Amino acid sequence: MASVISTVTLSNILLILLLSGCSANAQLSANFYANSCPNLQTIAHNAMTQAVNREERIGASILCLFFHDCFVNGCDASILLDDTSTFTGEKNAVPNRNSARGYAVIDTIKSNVEAGCNATVSCADILPLAARDGVVVQDRDGVALAAWRTYMASLCARDLTALSGGHTIGLARCTTFRSRIYNDTNINANFAATRRANCPATGGDNNLAPLDTLTSTRFDNNHYRDLVAQRGLLHSDQELFNEGSQDALVQTYSNNPATFSADFAAAMVRMGNISPLIGTSGENRRNCRVVN
Repeated sequence: MASVISTVTLSNILLILLLSGCSANAQLSANFYANSCPNLQTIAHNAMTQAVNREERIGASILCLFFHDCFVNGCDASILLDDTSTFTGEKNAVPNRNSARGYAVIDTIKSNVEAGCNATVSCADILPLAARDGVVVQDRDGVALAAWRTYMASLCARDLTALSGGHTIGLARCTTFRSRIYNDTNINANFAATRRANCPATGGDNNLAPLDTLTSTRFDNNHYRDLVAQRGLLHSDQELFNEGSQDALVQTYSNNPATFSADFAAAMVRMGNISPLIGTSGENRRNCRVVN
């Protein structure tokens, strides 16, 4: 599985999701469970390794799961809530449906945490989440517009450009990039023609294309090489390299994978700190998927 996004990276992403809200002064603590559940990181890593071994694409879906949770009202893991007859959550919102997946991996970690930590840490302890009404948002390129409002208020432009590197893995539906390949002018002609072959002007909405043309299952800096070559699949991604303020940074990331990796890691931590629930602002749920 050397070609797939590092399971260490993914397990750390899962831990950020699981620990959202377990903090003081709105800051997450990386060693919150050092005493009560010292095996937590190992448990998360093992669950992620098994998931990626079963399905290569789950890596991108887990990354999407974390991003899209933070998009709406901060990183509170509310995306884990199931819909009920009286509650509409986020799982089936347009930006999340069939994109943010991996809920079963969370369930696996929960059950293994309870066993591996002698039941001293349960889902109720690692997921202090707020129950809230589902949020209806408009959609652009498969990304909730509410996301950008949250991002712009909490993260700097460098963070946003680095976080777009999450599109170095995974696939996108035709409906999310059709307008770009038929209407945009800042696009490589051969690339547009290739994508049109599998994404007709009408129909084929669910046909898929890789977000990264070079290494769609490897977490690397090739997403930025695509942008420099005008091969960004999504309009919103290509805007990062379109004679604007982020051109130089995109060029840097395309040439320097170490700089991208460092900036992406730092931006992920900052994103994980967006509005975590503290004190009595949430609830400790016995089941990750439903309100107590």
